[in-house]
Amino acid sequence: MPLVDAIVTAGGTPKPGDPLYPLTQGQPKALLDIAGKPMLQWILDALSGAATIRRVVVVGLAEAHPQLECRKTLAFVPDHGSMLANIVAGTQWVLGQDASAARVLAVSSDIPTITSAIVDWNVETSLQTDHDAYYSVIRQADMERRFPGSKRSYFRLKEGPFTAGDMNMFATRVVQHIPPQMQVLIEARKNVFKQAGVIGYGFLLRFALGQASLELTAQTVGERLGLTGRALICPHAEAGMDVDKPAQYELVKRDLETRRR
Repeated sequence: MPLVDAIVTAGGTPKPGDPLYPLTQGQPKALLDIAGKPMLQWILDALSGAATIRRVVVVGLAEAHPQLECRKTLAFVPDHGSMLANIVAGTQWVLGQDASAARVLAVSSDIPTITSAIVDWNVETSLQTDHDAYYSVIRQADMERRFPGSKRSYFRLKEGPFTAGDMNMFATRVVQHIPPQMQVLIEARKNVFKQAGVIGYGFLLRFALGQASLELTAQTVGERLGLTGRALICPHAEAGMDVDKPAQYELVKRDLETRRR
């Protein structure tokens, strides 16, 4: 099993009016203290212990912070303004270290309950096949069982209701040459009509009615974007338990405090 490099997306500072602003008070979200550590440090701990990870680059913080450490080679790249731009910047850093790197693992800095074993599961499961992109989803039942009252957003497919995971793998060649449709799709993630212009109204209607399967969704989006994609049903709810609101912060904080004890 080849090693891969991890890109941790850590951009974003909550502004007044953001639900997390009372907690962050103008500081980067990734540095929010949770159970005695910056939230980002919990991610670095998981990556440090993962047997499948070679190097780690944090995108969104311009420089190293004294309270952050990682047992793998660690680098910092400044924020490039958007999630997609940050993944591209991280991929460029990875390729600058090793031009032959074929894939990167993108991990959000706000899923602090992940563990090294979950990181390894994602990498090992993804590399069982040869696709351009691997997108993780988590069943609602698994999420509610692990984090009751987490108040995630769910979408319904033929296989049931799912929420999106925040740990996904990409081929570096795809990230280097982002299809224009992907940029449109990401920017229009809250505009169903613009999305339909990329994916097609017929499929979007089936998706909205819960009649699309995981396989059909991956195939349709892949065809529109000119790449191959695979959806991973991740059994680990931690991969999708991001901290966006104070209630989620408290839920995750209690979970991590229990782990530390």
